[in-house]
Amino acid sequence: MGSVNVNRNVTDIFYRYKMPRIQAKVEGKGNGIKTVIVNMAEVARAIGRPATYPTKYFGCELGAQTQFDYKNERFIVNGSHDASKLQDLLDGFIRKYVLCPECDNPETDLTVSARNQTISQACKACGFHGLLKVNHKVNTFILKNPPTVNPAAQGSSLTEGKRSKRGQKKNGENGVDGDKGASNSGGESDGGSGNQASQTEAEISAAIPEKNGDDDDDDANWSVDVSKEAIRARLQDLTDGAKGMTISDDYDKTEKERIDIFYELVKKKRNAGELDSVAVHKELMIEAERLDIVTKATLVLAELLFSENITQEVRKNRILLLRFTHNNPKAQRYLIGGLEQIIALHSAKLMPKVAGIFKLFYDSDILEEKAILEWSQKVSKKYVAKEVATEIHEKAKPFIQWLKEAEEEESSEEDENDSDVEIEYNDRARVEPLKAAAVATATAKKIVDDDDEGEEIDIDDI
Repeated sequence: MGSVNVNRNVTDIFYRYKMPRIQAKVEGKGNGIKTVIVNMAEVARAIGRPATYPTKYFGCELGAQTQFDYKNERFIVNGSHDASKLQDLLDGFIRKYVLCPECDNPETDLTVSARNQTISQACKACGFHGLLKVNHKVNTFILKNPPTVNPAAQGSSLTEGKRSKRGQKKNGENGVDGDKGASNSGGESDGGSGNQASQTEAEISAAIPEKNGDDDDDDANWSVDVSKEAIRARLQDLTDGAKGMTISDDYDKTEKERIDIFYELVKKKRNAGELDSVAVHKELMIEAERLDIVTKATLVLAELLFSENITQEVRKNRILLLRFTHNNPKAQRYLIGGLEQIIALHSAKLMPKVAGIFKLFYDSDILEEKAILEWSQKVSKKYVAKEVATEIHEKAKPFIQWLKEAEEEESSEEDENDSDVEIEYNDRARVEPLKAAAVATATAKKIVDDDDEGEEIDIDDI
């Protein structure tokens, strides 16, 4: 089938990152039809991801169930799907989960944080490291099945563990029944039945799997260590696990629900008086990135941080706001929308101060000139009523006019500076050659005069 570039947007035939083409085989018919990806394990090794990740991605994109058989390396997607269709879907998976967002090389590794329920991406080619900027249902699967966990250790398939437990339970019940039957028969029949009972006991012992040393140690720890510290630690582990299961489901929620989650977290931190901590600022940014609402997080911050005393509150929360708005024009636009809502809510006190409020945000570097000027060009009723938005724009006009004039003066000064430099450069260009020419002329004249005064020189004598 040949190989293709891992990043198929690259057409260079000498591209070093190659992978096999997907080979798909359709099996079954009717409701039982399924597509087996024959070389999924080889493709996964080429892109550096577990084979379950792209297979699960196919299932999410196609709306189909998936099955994994690690022992036989069979990865199945229910339904009939051709190889070219799966290859195109694989390109989407590679773009989201394999290629580096900085250098586009497939040299990245995924790291799962069980505590924060986040997925980080590190590139070995350019050194990039950051949180995964993808919001997809596969994220939940990756969080529950980190790349460091060997799925083959769980069995040949995801359902084998359940089947083996049911089989062991059934065998154990049958063995106990057989034991009872042998005991009853031993009481009623001759001594030969004792051999049958011994044979049954041996079969029962063989049917029950022996525990390894690790399991015995774990059981001993749980049974022996009953101190308050040990019990508290075990309860904390159980609580953290339950929280992790809840948080991992947030990827499937709507944007409004995810914003509400962030709102409750910021409200909790504000009420606890923890918003002055840089560590809390980082925690809020990580949570916003995990929920994929970084640009709209400023709406929540404006609602929870500002009141009619906004001038003092801006200075107090400047560092936190900068973490979300620095070099992020969209977040600045949403912050302006939040300001409109706060001004409308406290219009009696804040409406006359609109120009001063915008200048305060501008001087604090929270809002950039470009974002403010773009906002001033159009009155929007997205956040407040159109009449209120129009009034806010009218009150902000003095500051907008000052901002435009300052920009024009700055540009004119730059033009003047450029023109001065050009004139100085031209003067030097004209003066220096003239001086050199004058010196050269005087020297030549002196040489000619000396030749005239001296004797005539015969060229042949030289």
